Amino acid sequence: MALKSDAADWGSLAKFFHWTVVLLILVQATVGLVMVALPKKPNVIAIFSFHKSLGLTIFLLALLRLGWRAFDPHPLEPATMPRSQVVGAHIGHALLYTLLFAVPLSGWLVDSASSLRPLFWWGIVHVPSLTGGADKQIKAFAEAAHQWLFWTLALAAAGHAAMALVHHFFHRDNVLHRMLPSADVRNAP
Repeated sequence: MALKSDAADWGSLAKFFHWTVVLLILVQATVGLVMVALPKKPNVIAIFSFHKSLGLTIFLLALLRLGWRAFDPHPLEPATMPRSQVVGAHIGHALLYTLLFAVPLSGWLVDSASSLRPLFWWGIVHVPSLTGGADKQIKAFAEAAHQWLFWTLALAAAGHAAMALVHHFFHRDNVLHRMLPSADVRNAP
């Protein structure tokens, strides 16, 4: 399997970024939904710290993926794919990328405006505050935005997955197959 993508298939690095982010978002969503239901006690600090570090990791992976995408060729859309679906796919991908940045940034803003303790990425790298200190108004805005953006990401990701399944089972094209981790459309029979 090639590192770079080509006209037929996504390359191994693009697949790595895609599936790693998918897995991390599923973990992140689960942790986030559980942690907000927990009582605010000192023993939950580790869970919140994990959630914050994982969010910053997703943000970093999204940056790396976007950087790689700028230099990596993209597989061609199936010739049978209507123009409206091509446009819809481009809009959907742009929305997903926007949300992959906006959700972690809004969480970082919540943490910064809370100013409870310094933020450390995985307990090692100090992450600077975006606000320079506590700010109740920014915190309230960022918390609402973080929740709204998360649910928007969940819906967009579900739609993305649903469309991949539609392509696989109804259109019977290679849109899903070419992104599967072990698939190589170039060498498929």
